[in-house]
Amino acid sequence: MKFNQLIIIALLCLVGMVACKKGETTNDQATEKEVVIRTEFGLLVDSFRIDTFVVKNGETLGGMLNKLGATQKQINQITLLPSSAFDVRTIRSGKTYYAFYQKDTTGVEKLQYYIYQASIREAVILHFADSIHVERQIKEIIHKERSAQAVIESSLWNAMVGNNLPIELALELSEIYAWTIDFFGLQQGDSIRVYYDEQYVDTTCIGIGRIYAAQFYHGREWQEAYWFELENTRNYYDSKGNSMRKAFLKAPLSYKRISSGFTHKRLHPVHKVYKPHTGVDYAAPMGTPVMTIGDGVVLQREYRGGGGNTVKIKHNATYTTAYLHLSKFADGLKVGQHVKQGQVIGYVGSTGTSTGPHLDFRVWKNGTPIDPLKMDSPPAEPIPAQLKDTFNTIVEGYKAKLKF
Repeated sequence: MKFNQLIIIALLCLVGMVACKKGETTNDQATEKEVVIRTEFGLLVDSFRIDTFVVKNGETLGGMLNKLGATQKQINQITLLPSSAFDVRTIRSGKTYYAFYQKDTTGVEKLQYYIYQASIREAVILHFADSIHVERQIKEIIHKERSAQAVIESSLWNAMVGNNLPIELALELSEIYAWTIDFFGLQQGDSIRVYYDEQYVDTTCIGIGRIYAAQFYHGREWQEAYWFELENTRNYYDSKGNSMRKAFLKAPLSYKRISSGFTHKRLHPVHKVYKPHTGVDYAAPMGTPVMTIGDGVVLQREYRGGGGNTVKIKHNATYTTAYLHLSKFADGLKVGQHVKQGQVIGYVGSTGTSTGPHLDFRVWKNGTPIDPLKMDSPPAEPIPAQLKDTFNTIVEGYKAKLKF
């Protein structure tokens, strides 16, 4: 009996030793798997000695290659390559380039690759290892979805900065809401929710992609905007399927402040008498681009006394607008020309009777001056009826992304 027990114990120990041995093998294998193989530009980095340089002003490709140790024969072969393979005229000072070296069978170190980093995405690789040829690499852009919110204390721009959000969001949102929100009339406590994607190359963020949905609290109400793209429909719409685009922009320029509003009795800053001011003065730096708020035809492009350089545009049978005190007109602008909404027609100035750089913007409705800040603007075409159900489904998904 004792003999049998001893045999069993011996067998158990033997099994344990085999298991431990197997465990050691497994651990060794795991260690081997943890070895990191570093690659860059499709090359095994640890197989080369790599030098990094910056293109100097006036430096040529031939000069760089000569400095890196390429032979004159190799340099001559490079010059025979078609410009479609590598256009040396695109080389810019300040860009980074790399030299990859490797020892040959005799132990002599030779240049194997010259790599010009054209951008964070694109690299041009000159191969010297075998036959001389060019390879162009373009890295994939990775899209990562993001949801964010911010409360506005002073401006949309500062709200983005204060919440560590991309500044591009402020620019894109101002485009989306250009027809509905006066961004220089924002109030403390206004807020924004936004669902968008960020673009990455490897682990480096290179900017934002599409804004898919936004909800803007302004004027005691939420103004929603949702991107919809299907068939021939590509635009931003509100939750009811109405286009965010309108016949007229909310403002004709990116301005700093409104220095004088629409009134029938204003003390003129130059003449010092009370006169009507049937427009809105936008204070802005000299040379700020001025855009037409809607499609139309140029009626006037001339110097008009106190109004200085003036452009007047007829948009339709109802509305006409004028842009006064311009420093100069847009190149090629002429009377009778058709212009598109957002097209630059001139630049902020102080011509005519003016105390400083600003734009005097005026609107007439059926020939009568109206307050530009109170004008109605009919929307563009809404979501087609046959796409409304699809749109509603997509919007519900977007709304879920905006819940915080």
